[in-house]
Amino acid sequence: MKVGFTGTQMGMTHSQCTAFMELMNEIMPVEFHHGDCIGADSMAAKMVLANFPECIVICHPPECASKQAFVGGHVVLPAKPYLERNHDIVDACDVLLACPKSKIEELRSGTWATVRYAISIGKPVRIVLPDGRVI
Repeated sequence: MKVGFTGTQMGMTHSQCTAFMELMNEIMPVEFHHGDCIGADSMAAKMVLANFPECIVICHPPECASKQAFVGGHVVLPAKPYLERNHDIVDACDVLLACPKSKIEELRSGTWATVRYAISIGKPVRIVLPDGRVI
């Protein structure tokens, strides 16, 4: 399965990291698409690279180099503006995993905007809340 990821630049909580790895072990991804931002993107990509050697990691970096984590992957695509890059991640995956910084949807949040886009096109979404609950 092709997994897309979106998460907060604040990084994941310990509970989110644990739940993320549990989901990834259930899914057994063949591809992992991430946005290469500091915070959750970087954390998730590093976990996938370390724990899923058969998974192809595809990096969709942002144009804003100051927010880029430079984790990379097996494939590094050209940098794009956030909105376009986030849509590319959703369009490329079978399921989107999201790790937002809050349990309540925020209007001015790239993570939540990516979740809303995925839902709008009928893409399955799993949201890992800061306390580790998955909805």
